[in-house]
Amino acid sequence: MNLSRLRPSLPGISVLAAAALAASLSITGCKDARHTSEDAAITQPASIPLPNSPNAQTTDARPIIDCFGDSLTAGFGTDPGQSYPDDLQKLLQASGYHYHVINSGISGNTTKDGLDRIQRVIARHPQIVVVEFGGNDGLRGLPIPQTQANLASIIRQLQASGARVVLAGITLPPDYGKDYIAHFDAMYPALANQFHIPYLPFILQGVYGVPGSMQADNTHATPQGNQQVALNIDHLIQPLLKH
Repeated sequence: MNLSRLRPSLPGISVLAAAALAASLSITGCKDARHTSEDAAITQPASIPLPNSPNAQTTDARPIIDCFGDSLTAGFGTDPGQSYPDDLQKLLQASGYHYHVINSGISGNTTKDGLDRIQRVIARHPQIVVVEFGGNDGLRGLPIPQTQANLASIIRQLQASGARVVLAGITLPPDYGKDYIAHFDAMYPALANQFHIPYLPFILQGVYGVPGSMQADNTHATPQGNQQVALNIDHLIQPLLKH
């Protein structure tokens, strides 16, 4: 994909930012051997086993923040422990917050895939869920009303379970046409308004174009870049946190 041909599609986002967003989606459908199953995609401090796993610590009563999405959440192309949810865990602990951050990102997931596994997330009884889906739907040219309906169902079910939800939106390359992109971009703020949830239009803010923050594919964040993504998400969820 030629990034120089990308244009901004979201209000207040520069050409560079729009390029980053479109680039961030260009290979989300690819599978990384490090993130080919949900268990592999869930990363957290080594001392805290996965919820409901055979070795899970039942004494860990910390409320859960579940980062639920595709490759941008999974940490595509980075080693275990280097995704943004890992860094979010460190940020929260350093600030004196006692939360257990779980990475429920799987590379290549569409909103339908997210909807298919929503009950696994709900079963963890998360207090906060960061929802980051839709890019792979857009790249496949799927009907936007269906993508929006899937996201709405995800958000609705999470809220019904008692979870607080925040939403990370994305955009598409100009190749998909002005009308399609305009409707796609409008989907995220519409959902944020409908469900009264915090909204982050650009998950790679402060990452794209910063030396050392993007991988060689110029698409996914490096470990350094994921640290900034964690800061972006930390800022988004701050109003929902409790000491």
